[in-house]
Amino acid sequence: MFAPRDPDEYLLPTERRVIRVRRHWSSLLWDLLEAAALLAGAMMISYLLPDNAGVVQNILWYAALFVLLRLAYFVMEWWVERIVVTDKRFMISSGVFETKVAMMPISKVTDLTYERTVLGRMFGFGTLVVESAGQIQALNRIEFLPNPEEVYDAISELTFGDKKAQAERFSMIKAQRAARGKKMVP
Repeated sequence: MFAPRDPDEYLLPTERRVIRVRRHWSSLLWDLLEAAALLAGAMMISYLLPDNAGVVQNILWYAALFVLLRLAYFVMEWWVERIVVTDKRFMISSGVFETKVAMMPISKVTDLTYERTVLGRMFGFGTLVVESAGQIQALNRIEFLPNPEEVYDAISELTFGDKKAQAERFSMIKAQRAARGKKMVP
């Protein structure tokens, strides 16, 4: 009831999912370091306060609890966010309390670029920049994307590749799943 919907529930029966990922864990790194620094500061101040400063101690520990709850919210937000690429569109579903789904048809993509910094190469993430017919879309810049080459290649193939070969490959996947007994929606 309160759990966010699975992104696959937004797919049409005629769509096939190509890629489904969440942002790289390093997108949480700054929030984690910030929380650790604030908690360390709270512990240090608590240690330095005199014993008769009970009210200040309580306020300090409630602030530390707030920092932990805030970090837990960011982790939950990261956990439920999904980036999905299908043969017709790509979308991002996000939100812990309020679900937001941003999507863009593959046919609108006019230019596609991925960027990787030195840290991105070390940890395995990058940024995907998508341009569409001179418009700024909700999905124009996707940061902390794991394996950006794979996503870049998949979207490039879907956008600029041979449509007939894609249809044949999709029908082969459909036949393989049928042979294994997995039901696939037509």
